[in-house]
Amino acid sequence: MDVTNRFVLDFSLRGGGRVLDYGCGAGRVVTAGRRAGLTIFGVDVFYGGSATRSEVEASGLLGGVIRELGPDGGIPFPDGFFDLVTNNQVMEHVENLDAVLAEIHRVVRPGGKVLSLFPAVDVWREGHIGIPFSHWFRHGSAVRFYYTWLLRACGLGTWKEQSPTARQWALDKLEWIDRWTRYRSREDIYASYNRLFGNRLQERDYIVYRLLDAPGALRRGLVQLMQVDLFAAVAEVLFRKLAFLVIVSEKR
Repeated sequence: MDVTNRFVLDFSLRGGGRVLDYGCGAGRVVTAGRRAGLTIFGVDVFYGGSATRSEVEASGLLGGVIRELGPDGGIPFPDGFFDLVTNNQVMEHVENLDAVLAEIHRVVRPGGKVLSLFPAVDVWREGHIGIPFSHWFRHGSAVRFYYTWLLRACGLGTWKEQSPTARQWALDKLEWIDRWTRYRSREDIYASYNRLFGNRLQERDYIVYRLLDAPGALRRGLVQLMQVDLFAAVAEVLFRKLAFLVIVSEKR
């Protein structure tokens, strides 16, 4: 399990109660949480024949601990059922953020919390394909295609899924971004969250967590520097540009 998923799991364990992992994918956080004694469930959209669906089916959790979102995006749990809802790199993929947050708000108890980790449009690196600024160009533009192709040919970009040529890789990945991502400005994100929740940004906690997870003596000095407000503020600004937002919300 990568460091971000471990952060989500540890945050959940500290809070306790009933937890929902919204957009749980293959359910690794759910499985690890259950093993640790956490009452955690998961929901996601599982497309027919998808690898994540097959993995969840093989685990025996689908339909019980892990459930499918309804056709209208409904979460198949009653009102106020959860103490905490987490979502990790999910909200940049939803079509209607207001509708998703309203449904999450419904299943969280009064005073319950939501932990959200996802990038805004102003992030410098498009994390899904690893090409800086590729999501800033107009969809379908020739400039974006040639820019992405060039950087891929120079060795940039994620190598998890191979393509026969750098050109084909650029075509495939840009089509994926256009189809599956919905980047929003921070202003739009904050406006959607503020309609339903009280919110605070918690990148500092994640940065410290990640530093403590890394080996070496340098990290100890950086952790100490994170206790200095000015240093921490600069680190948070850079982190939002390089990675994602960390939003902790409370249901009013």
